[in-house]
Amino acid sequence: MRLLLDQGLPRSTIHHLDAAGVESAHVGEKGLATASDEKIIDFARQGGWIVVTLDADFHALLALSGATSPSVVRIRIEGQRAEGLATLLVNVMKVCKDDLVQGAMVSVTENGARIRRLPLLR
Repeated sequence: MRLLLDQGLPRSTIHHLDAAGVESAHVGEKGLATASDEKIIDFARQGGWIVVTLDADFHALLALSGATSPSVVRIRIEGQRAEGLATLLVNVMKVCKDDLVQGAMVSVTENGARIRRLPLLR
């Protein structure tokens, strides 16, 4: 699994994820620092990336479009620093691996993770 970190998340998280054996990149490194959410979703889908974001818009876009990918992990915990965020993401990937591989929206709070498989049915 490959993680694509959105704007607003610390770029240095990538170094901690790499140390944990997780392939990752930041949208800024991919020339997507000012890209729309739709463009980031398309990029992630084409490259097999899982988007990690603070932004609820990604979940809304996937829900409305009926898309089956990419998976998106929304972090709903304020003030995450790079090392703690990397540890959190490694744990989320362990718990949600099958869902993320098949296509899911995961919302992570201090109390745990909520998983919804894609596509969302109305």
